[in-house]
Amino acid sequence: MLVVIANHLPPAVRGRMKLWFIEPRPNVFISGIKDSVADSVVNYLLEHCPLESGLLIFQRSNHTPGYKIRGLGDHTRTLVQITGMQLVQEKDGQSDNNMLIPF
Repeated sequence: MLVVIANHLPPAVRGRMKLWFIEPRPNVFISGIKDSVADSVVNYLLEHCPLESGLLIFQRSNHTPGYKIRGLGDHTRTLVQITGMQLVQEKDGQSDNNMLIPF
């Protein structure tokens, strides 16, 4: 499984994404493609999307904890790793407190 969340995608990339993914909300793409195809799609996204795209990519993995998270560009979330587990840290706009959100 592959989930891609973006701030903005170039029109050509967005059109290609619609070949492999459903888009339940604008700039949120979900697909159940095979792992080998998912790797190709992730490489395509990383090569063809500018930093302004703000990509957050969640990919299934056979290793613990069962997923990989990748990010590209400026987004409101930060990827952190605690004792080998990848987490998404979301910045709270109203206070200095940060909240860890496991996926």
